[in-house]
Amino acid sequence: MALSDQNPLLQMTPVARRVLGETHTRTLKMRCLYAVALYREAGATFDDLREAVATLEETAQNIRRVLGGTHPTTLDIERDLQDARAALREREASSGVATRTRAARARRSEE
Repeated sequence: MALSDQNPLLQMTPVARRVLGETHTRTLKMRCLYAVALYREAGATFDDLREAVATLEETAQNIRRVLGGTHPTTLDIERDLQDARAALREREASSGVATRTRAARARRSEE
């Protein structure tokens, strides 16, 4: 189950990106909050988890460039990214997706 289309983060994040800019700290924090809500949702799908990881990767890179690697906000977002990646790995392991993906890559490399 994805976040509701009525979720304020879904509605306000594009506005913040347009008005404040892609690398404004408030925009970056909103994107982080969206991604965290996405991967923590009980019914999060693989696509939700992948979107959360991708959003947090981009956000972590931008916040690091804006605030620096030692800023508390940067460290918080990087922790969120680690947690999202762990949630995705856990879901993949429990469903066998990671195993099937590795097997498919191995077959392609043998060809």
